[in-house]
Amino acid sequence: MKVLLIGSGGREHALAFKLAASARLSHLFVAPGNGGTDAFGENISLNVSDHAEVAAFCLTREIDLVVVGPEAPLVAGLADDLRAAGIDVFGPSKAAAQLEGSKSFTKSLCDKMNIPTARYQRFDDVEQALNYVRQQGAPIVVKADGLAAGKGVTVAQNLAQAETAVRDCFSGAFGEAGAEVVIEECLRGEEVSVFAVCDGERFVTLASAQDHKQAFDGDRGPNTGGMGAYSPAPAMTPELLAQVEREIIAPTLVGMAQRGTPFSGVLFAGLMLTADGPKLIEHNVRFGDPECQVLMMRLKSDLLELLLASAKGDVSGIKPEWHGEAALCVVMAAKGYPGAYETGKPISGIEGAQSKKVRVFHAGTLLKGGQLQSNGGRVLNVTALGASVAEAKTAAYQALDKINWPGGFCRSDIGWRAIEAEKKNS
Repeated sequence: MKVLLIGSGGREHALAFKLAASARLSHLFVAPGNGGTDAFGENISLNVSDHAEVAAFCLTREIDLVVVGPEAPLVAGLADDLRAAGIDVFGPSKAAAQLEGSKSFTKSLCDKMNIPTARYQRFDDVEQALNYVRQQGAPIVVKADGLAAGKGVTVAQNLAQAETAVRDCFSGAFGEAGAEVVIEECLRGEEVSVFAVCDGERFVTLASAQDHKQAFDGDRGPNTGGMGAYSPAPAMTPELLAQVEREIIAPTLVGMAQRGTPFSGVLFAGLMLTADGPKLIEHNVRFGDPECQVLMMRLKSDLLELLLASAKGDVSGIKPEWHGEAALCVVMAAKGYPGAYETGKPISGIEGAQSKKVRVFHAGTLLKGGQLQSNGGRVLNVTALGASVAEAKTAAYQALDKINWPGGFCRSDIGWRAIEAEKKNS
């Protein structure tokens, strides 16, 4: 099979790594890819926003499946236009991608389907939003309604932070994504990510994961796209997972089908495990990044078979198998991220850092004149397997020490919550 993978981040490198392991794959194209994806496929230059160009490439090269990694092309309707051209796609339609493209859309669906979530209000006027946060007090959560690359959410611990977050949204800090704002209660508990591959009616649940959003140790600092992750999440017991499937994932699929916008692709449910049970924080319509990296390290089954089943509209009978080991990923980011940062800094030592149980997935990298360089905010994802999360953490940080990139930084405490749980259960 010929596969076109859309994207350039660490998620796409991890997907390329796993797709390349399939016996059914004959050729993998990655558009545009990064400095690491060409080890598993052919990086190509495509204007992904030009859907006709992408479709023409697929038809000319006889592509059997397109896998869309990031959310933006899905929200823009790339999957619809490719399907209209007779091309199989892993990813939801534009209408179904509203689950991530509009937080108010998802909240409305939760209301209709009785999906447990935080109480909320939606605003398109800055003064009304400010009055609401003043009435509610802090802590409170302020979210840009649209896509903001993982940075449009502020968990305000005091009123001043909340007011600043509201003003940032309406002043254009997140572009059109902040034209409307969703303000919701601050849920208390432990965050967990659950992923389900869907075909419009049915779903198959994947392994759980947890990530670290804040930039600095101790879960401090600004929110980022993610500074690390691990899988499985110790807090997600089989009983809790069954509850999530019953109360959140299943009614989401039913509600979307009832609207005439059935959901296919991967549904990424960001959850808070509260004292009252699991509640939905948000839905995403693609694999998490860096959660995808730890999932792909643990996945034992053929990824191509799983994604193709979703694209063809029937995941019944699919039962993914997982390696029993835990996986942990440490993100190396450019100094200054998520604020201003420099690019074009040389990176070396990656080959020496890798082993049978350690992979360094590239994100913001670029090969220029044979030299690997930094080319983004989140740049490398050092991902390791281990008998426990603690063991995987040790392996990941030992590998990270072999990478030479003075322009980067990382958190030193990825996996701390799971490691504490392991100690208690030992």
